[in-house]
Amino acid sequence: EVQLVESGGGLVQAGGSLSLSCAASGITFDDYAIAWFRQAPGKEREGVSCLSSRDGMTYYADSVKGRFTISSDNVKNTVYLQMSSLKPEDTAVYYCAAYTGWGTLYDYEYDYWGQGTQVTVSS
Repeated sequence: EVQLVESGGGLVQAGGSLSLSCAASGITFDDYAIAWFRQAPGKEREGVSCLSSRDGMTYYADSVKGRFTISSDNVKNTVYLQMSSLKPEDTAVYYCAAYTGWGTLYDYEYDYWGQGTQVTVSS
């Protein structure tokens, strides 16, 4: 059974930093792309960043480029999202997701999803 468990969300002031973790079980990272998505109230789910374990490529939404960094620890089967210079518009529930592929920010490609972790950025 595949499980993705996010952690690290919380409340932070604008300009601050937060690090999210996604611990995976039931899969090995070698053939998977792992991504972070977010969904704010009343808005559609948005792809934030993804990492392809096949070639190490990373992708970022324009809205987070230069502020967020995705990384992985394949020994721990964990993917991280380091977020800095946070803005109130980053407030959302953040989800990690996985699929066997090269990586994309299109959510329909992803087969496995975590339960989400809330990130709230106060102004």
